[in-house]
Formats: sequence, structure tokens, C-alpha cells
Amino acid sequence: MKTKYSFCILRYVHDPVTQEFANIGVALFSKEPRYLDALCALNYGRISRMFAKIDGYRFRQSTRYIQDRIHSIGQDISQGLPFEMEMRIETLLGAVLPPDDSSFQFSQPGSGVTDDLDTTLKELFHKFVDRYTYLMETARRDDEEVWRVYREPLEKRQLTFRLEPKRIVAPNYEYEFQHSWKNDVWHLYEPISFDLMEPTSIVDKANRWLGRATTLMESKEKFKIYALLGEPQERNLKTAFVKAQNILHKMPGNPEFIREKEAESFAEELSREIKSH
Repeated sequence: MKTKYSFCILRYVHDPVTQEFANIGVALFSKEPRYLDALCALNYGRISRMFAKIDGYRFRQSTRYIQDRIHSIGQDISQGLPFEMEMRIETLLGAVLPPDDSSFQFSQPGSGVTDDLDTTLKELFHKFVDRYTYLMETARRDDEEVWRVYREPLEKRQLTFRLEPKRIVAPNYEYEFQHSWKNDVWHLYEPISFDLMEPTSIVDKANRWLGRATTLMESKEKFKIYALLGEPQERNLKTAFVKAQNILHKMPGNPEFIREKEAESFAEELSREIKSH
């Protein structure tokens, strides 16, 4: 059954005078069924190459907030909670990002019909945003898509609101983990997609994480990394993924590695830990 939808493109407007902009996200809405969700680019590498000077920390914080807030409103809508605002995409998105002359702006809405809203959202994101990102590490699924696999069982147990961003600062490097909580130490949950297009990209990404974890161990804060892995779906990339895992297991700090098939048991174990704490 075909479903009508409307969508808006999220743009980063670098200069309000010249109106130079880059597409960085897509939001999609359908009144029946009650659906609203968004995908935003969290990596600012392409934007910094286009416009040179950009506050990467603010960019990541802003795009993540916009994406998470839209997702939250979409959950409320899908559960049939009463909504005072008019059910149009412009109005719903205006509650997240009021139209003004800021750096982050939504386009005028487009429309279409589909039989799969989730797939259409991903296709629109690829069409308007993802295909313009750098080609060195083309992903079939990016880290955010892998996070969605783990996020669903966490949401069922009402755990996502317990997780918060945490920046680990070492003398020569710092990195912000988006999903974490603390008891005696910081528990840092990081989705890492190895569902990439090239074997060399898979191995290179593992090496980057080995270097990152090694450098962060110089931080004064106590923490433990939980790598939420996204496996490659192509059989010819399995060997590269085995090599990547061998590299990851050299990471210091006794990290844990969770596979997608373990998402439910991971969420259940985390629920027990948080409740006992």
C-alpha cells in the first residue's frame, strides 16, 4: 500500500549573505501512518573541507540534537499521544528548529509516495546528503545506522534517556562518546560500522580505533569502552572484518565488543546494571 509523505532537507548555511549551504540531513513525515524521523550527518569533515572554518564540536552537538529531537517527537506521534501542534511537517520541524537566519535551516517541503517510509528516508538521505561525502570510506551503513540496531532494544527498556554524551580528555587528544553512563567508572558505548565498501577501509577504521583508545588511556578519568559492532554484510568482506577484530582486540583498557545479534542481551544486561546501581 502506497503512503503519502513529505520531507524537508536540513541545510548548513555557512554565510547568510551569500546563502552558501550544504545539505546535512533529511526529515520525513507521514500523517497516516503517524511517522516522523530524521537522518543527519554527524561528521563535519565534508563541511570543513567546503567552508574551511567550522566549529566541529558545535556542529556535531547541533545535528545530533536535531536528529534525536525529531526522533523523539516521532515516537510520541506514533504512540498516539495528544499533540497540540498542527500535523504538518513544517510545524513539527519548527518546534525543533524555528525558521530564522541561523546556520541550520530546513528547506521547503517536498513530497512523494512510498510503501516503506524507513527505506525512503535512507534513500533520500543518500540522494541529498550521503553521496556527497568523501569517498575514502564509503559505507553501506554508517555508525548512526548501526546505533539504531542497538537503540531499539534499549528504547524498549526505557534506557536511552539514561545515556548521555561524555568527552574523554587526554593530554594530546580528546573524543566525545555520545552514549554513556557512570557508576564507579564511565561506561562508553560506541557504535562502529564496519559495513563498508572496501576491505582496506575496514582495516583502516580498526587501526584508527586502536590509536584512539591508546591515546585516550592517558586521560585521568576512568572509563571502559563498549564497541557496538556493525558487521559487513558482504561475504567477500568477512576476511577484512576478522583482521579488523584482531586489531580491535589490541585496544587497551579491557574493552568489550558486542555484535548485532547480541543487541537484545546487551540491552538486558545494561538494564540490570543500571537498576542495581
